[in-house]
Amino acid sequence: MDTEQTRILAHPRPVRPFARAAVGIALIAAVTAGAAACGTGTTAAAAPGSSAAPVGLSSSQTSLRGPDPYAYLPKVPAFRLTSTTVRNGQPLPAAQLSKMFKVPGGQDISPQLTWSGFPKATKSFVVSMYDPQAPTGSGFWHWVVIDIPATTTSLLLDAGAPSSRTLPPGAVQLADDAGVHQYVGGAPPAGSGTHDYYITVTALDVSATGLPSTASPAYAGFAIGPHTLARATIVCPTRASGS
Repeated sequence: MDTEQTRILAHPRPVRPFARAAVGIALIAAVTAGAAACGTGTTAAAAPGSSAAPVGLSSSQTSLRGPDPYAYLPKVPAFRLTSTTVRNGQPLPAAQLSKMFKVPGGQDISPQLTWSGFPKATKSFVVSMYDPQAPTGSGFWHWVVIDIPATTTSLLLDAGAPSSRTLPPGAVQLADDAGVHQYVGGAPPAGSGTHDYYITVTALDVSATGLPSTASPAYAGFAIGPHTLARATIVCPTRASGS
């Protein structure tokens, strides 16, 4: 071993910071490329549903793009929810999109809903529509109706109209996240991808929630939690324009 080799081994040159960064970047690129090469190519499965008839979903149903927002709550039994207007796993029809938010063809007409198979102990229902992908950090409540009597097992088309006369006696429409006491249709912002609209009927063990009409949807959700017996949901994935 000559003198130069001895000097290099005894006093190796320090690796400069930018050289370390370059090595790190190269390693990250290699790992990323390897992961892509080894990927399974699996895509998210579409939500269950029948092409022959509208089908309701259980509370364990997951959305196409992320976890079911109700999955974070205590598990409860499911019951059947159907509609002649909307179909599970299919986009909201134009009439169920928002005229208020100027969505082309939107009419802010709430869907027809029918439910069955709920627990015998049910004393009232809550109906809602929620978009967990809304770019707000907290989603967007499009519709909340509380204190629906247990004897009611369906809502007519456009029951969510302002000052609705087709809601059953005692039922109350809370102000949604647009600040109005009515159904506000889906309105995914342009370029924001696909939004999963959760249309849900919740069975409660109380005949009235005791909430005022000024209660927020989020507070209503909190208040009914301990009284929830079962839940049924239809998910309508709807793609924003330009996405």
